[in-house]
Amino acid sequence: MTSSPSHNTRATLIGIVAILLWALLALFTTWAKGVPPFQLLALTFFIAFVSGLIVLSTKGKKSFQSLKQKPIVWIISVGGLFGYHLFYFIALHNAPAIEASLIAYLWPLLIVFFSALLSGERLYWFHIAGTLIGLTGAVLIVTKGQSLSWNAEHYMGYLAAIICALIWSGYSVLNRKFKEVPTDAVTGFCGVTAFLGLIFHLGTETWITPTSIQSLAILALGLGPVGLAFFVWDYGTKHGDIQVLGALSYGAPLLSTLLLVAVGLAQASWSIAIACLLIVGGAFLASAKMLKPNSTAPENNTLINE
Repeated sequence: MTSSPSHNTRATLIGIVAILLWALLALFTTWAKGVPPFQLLALTFFIAFVSGLIVLSTKGKKSFQSLKQKPIVWIISVGGLFGYHLFYFIALHNAPAIEASLIAYLWPLLIVFFSALLSGERLYWFHIAGTLIGLTGAVLIVTKGQSLSWNAEHYMGYLAAIICALIWSGYSVLNRKFKEVPTDAVTGFCGVTAFLGLIFHLGTETWITPTSIQSLAILALGLGPVGLAFFVWDYGTKHGDIQVLGALSYGAPLLSTLLLVAVGLAQASWSIAIACLLIVGGAFLASAKMLKPNSTAPENNTLINE
């Protein structure tokens, strides 16, 4: 059964909440600086897991049935949540942060392209154009208007960043195939991700006792960018306009940078201003169909059609 336009729009708006929450990621992570990556991953996802359990308990015992899912669902979901972070950490360890982050942030573009493979989805020229414009803005944000420096000795980091982008985009698109899986199930996926993070932490890092500021940052991350964000993203990618969500995702680094500027942790610049225009303009272009839900794009403008 296909979703009504109003339900589709509502689900898309819910998915956009994830993008807004991810804009807080850099700020909170800065405040948690000093905590090893996998320790931070384990702690934040554990908070998300506990929060999910609390919500499930308020819904009654039957809500816990949502945790009983097929192995393939667990593999794809945990693989998406943990796999993305694992390869992102590997990328940052083996390549300069700017280049690694830029490659990893190809996932919104890949979501738009991969979504065309889904049944009932059509890829129009404005999806591609809007997403590419947004990507250009993201490049300005990440590079601060400076040139990139690619070095063959960092190929392992570049490869890990590519895998990172493929994992998150693949997870987001494949999520549409499991619409029947309730979003409450993300609670279990967060729990397993936290456990895997702990295993990697114990094997590769030394435990650091967080300070009061770090503890507050970890709590904020676990409730927001690493908590609620994954729940609403799950719902949005399953029931909303995944192409619009992919294009709008380039708004996360922009909002993140603007927030850092607002709190004095970054400086405003011409590159940020231009990036703002590009990302906002690209988002509006890619969202053309959603902004006019009663209109249909001409068939001859379809790039890929099921």
